Amino acid sequence: MRTFDAVFFDLDGTLADTAPDLAAAANRLVVEHGLPPVAYEKLRPVASHGARGLIGAAFGKCPEDPEFPALRDTFLNYYEADIAVHTRLFDGMDEVLAKLEAAGIRWGIVTNKIARFTVPLVAAIGLAPRASAVVSGDTTPHAKPHPAPLLHAAEVSGVAPERCLYVGDDLRDIQAGKAAGMATVTAAYGYCGDGERPENWGADYLIRHPAELIPLIA
Repeated sequence: MRTFDAVFFDLDGTLADTAPDLAAAANRLVVEHGLPPVAYEKLRPVASHGARGLIGAAFGKCPEDPEFPALRDTFLNYYEADIAVHTRLFDGMDEVLAKLEAAGIRWGIVTNKIARFTVPLVAAIGLAPRASAVVSGDTTPHAKPHPAPLLHAAEVSGVAPERCLYVGDDLRDIQAGKAAGMATVTAAYGYCGDGERPENWGADYLIRHPAELIPLIA
């Protein structure tokens, strides 16, 4: 008997390596402010946290800072203009998706990235026609770690939550998946932030390469 009827993926840091384009937008802003570019190694771990993480790492500004809104808006405009220049699926992920499709297992995307960016990005990397659901951070009234986005993805895909697997590279992904009653996978190859170690997130599985998903879904 097949273990799962659907597999859902976080987008940034799990399905696709979006950090290069996010970091490029942040550094464009940094240079415009007369500062030296920030090392990619400093920006990559916070890429899953979007403008909040990248502006925090690049400028040391938090959302409560008076300068934050203007920095955020400009950063987002730069990112939107060049949203898929360097973004690619992680190595091995296309094979995982092909394996799911060959087995008749639905797959989709559940991200906290708002639709303004999710929709054009998913289209640009050629995944829009293939996904059974694409749920953005503003699709439901709540974003992850609330389970609502994952439950919506399951409903749209016509699959019971307990027959779903959710893969993510942030603690909130695992929290959301567990709250939705789904099995969870920590994508330790992703960005993973700088907080609690991924091994301690309490996921059902931990993988260090997308190919390690295949035995779970075959």
